[in-house]
Amino acid sequence: MDQFWSAPPVIRTLSALTFAQSALIYGGLLNGYYCLFESRLVFKFLPEIWRLFTSFMITRPRLSLFLDVYFMYTYGSSLETRSPRLSGPGDFFVYTIFVALVIMLTAGCLLGSVTFTSALIMAFVYTFSQENRGRKATFFVVQIPVEFLPWAMLAFTFVTIGWPAVLSDGTGIVAAHLYDFLTRIYPAFGGGQNYLVTPAFIRRFFSNLTPRGDNRTYGTAFRPAEQTQSAASESWTSAFQGPWNRRGPGRRLGSD
Repeated sequence: MDQFWSAPPVIRTLSALTFAQSALIYGGLLNGYYCLFESRLVFKFLPEIWRLFTSFMITRPRLSLFLDVYFMYTYGSSLETRSPRLSGPGDFFVYTIFVALVIMLTAGCLLGSVTFTSALIMAFVYTFSQENRGRKATFFVVQIPVEFLPWAMLAFTFVTIGWPAVLSDGTGIVAAHLYDFLTRIYPAFGGGQNYLVTPAFIRRFFSNLTPRGDNRTYGTAFRPAEQTQSAASESWTSAFQGPWNRRGPGRRLGSD
């Protein structure tokens, strides 16, 4: 449990809920119909508002139950803790809400998709790949530039599932690229302003959830609050750690 609570707050909650809900559905303990996105049921009198959230927490069946949660946590936690733009308190939460909204409007309202978990994972993968350009990733047994990883995953989806799944998952790339354009490309090269900033109340809330200690076998080593943000912003320079390669997570001497 200590490992769970020391994980980044947003992605640990999203991953745990995704696994729990999907396991209940595929185990026959929960009717999955009530978790799907149905616009006619959401946008009506007495709306079934929970569908806006549960539709992002349904994996594909069988082995994908574990792989999807693993990919979600791996790439999401990397963005929440190591991204130079998303590792601040509440930044990853705002990013997730934005890309989820774009996915819902495109995949849900335009394409008629009823689940968005894979598209959300694809958004995480795309943002991760853009922030780690120049590095290598292992896709099964093939070494490829990390920026090609989202497209390789889409190609694999096409072979194994088909075009409808590719179009739905591709909306995650659209959503992540739109966030990148509005927060980085347009302000930097177009002279515009970034309006997708984290509100102060969200930043204050997540500041209280940010881990400030390093768990060790002999106890917990705490660092001053003013160093927490700088440590998060520096850690993104570590070597690429993705679920498609076989390297384990780096650890400091004396850590768990």
